[in-house]
Amino acid sequence: MSEERSGKELKEMGFLDHLEELRWRIIKSLLSVLLFAVIAFLFSDVFIKLLVKPIKEINPAVKFQVLKVQGILVLKLWIAFALGIAFSIPVIIYQIWAFVSPGLYEHEKKWVPWLFIGVTGFFIIGAVFAYFVIIPFAVRFLTSLGIEDVEKNISINYYAKFVMQLILASGILFQMPVLSFILTKVGLISPMTLKKYWRHAVVVILVLAAFITPPDPVSMIMMGIPLFFLYEFSILISKIAYKPVEEDAESPAG
Repeated sequence: MSEERSGKELKEMGFLDHLEELRWRIIKSLLSVLLFAVIAFLFSDVFIKLLVKPIKEINPAVKFQVLKVQGILVLKLWIAFALGIAFSIPVIIYQIWAFVSPGLYEHEKKWVPWLFIGVTGFFIIGAVFAYFVIIPFAVRFLTSLGIEDVEKNISINYYAKFVMQLILASGILFQMPVLSFILTKVGLISPMTLKKYWRHAVVVILVLAAFITPPDPVSMIMMGIPLFFLYEFSILISKIAYKPVEEDAESPAG
């Protein structure tokens, strides 16, 4: 006898009921983004100081410029929106899980909390890696380039966007092991597939690094290097996730 769905006791939901459920999950996620964005806006001066800290440590004499009258306001709003999304990631993940959980088996629900921890943890690791490794290296290299008689005036808006883009991109790209686990669990990939197409993966990694990071080769390379190691780690994660699939396939029904 095949395993029954854990949501058996729940009433069958119609299409419109699913849409209503999805609508409320989206609304709750958006409210979370709005709430954290408001909090981030109130403390935006603190976050701006954190963003300029890497370049100030490299060159304390650097001066920033505001090129538009509304420049500082736009900067604070942009930072608030980006941080609102970043801080809401756990909430968004939970809303996704709450929406799909009625259709999951009991053994599938057991690894959902680990996915929650994994997504949050790898995002933090990626953001920290970008802030302490990629950004200082990229800023040191880019600011060392210069032309005689050309003064370096840095726009605070462009610089903050550069830093935030690297942080968010790194946090997203560091989700590779989590994505590997999910795709293996649903049967779309396997450890053998990842090993077989590793050359193709290298190309995809470089393209992703170039697409998500700012348009400079240093950021792309610095982002690409850890992604290669993450790909190897993703193969290991895929092996762990693949074992239950093998066991389920071998176990007799009933």
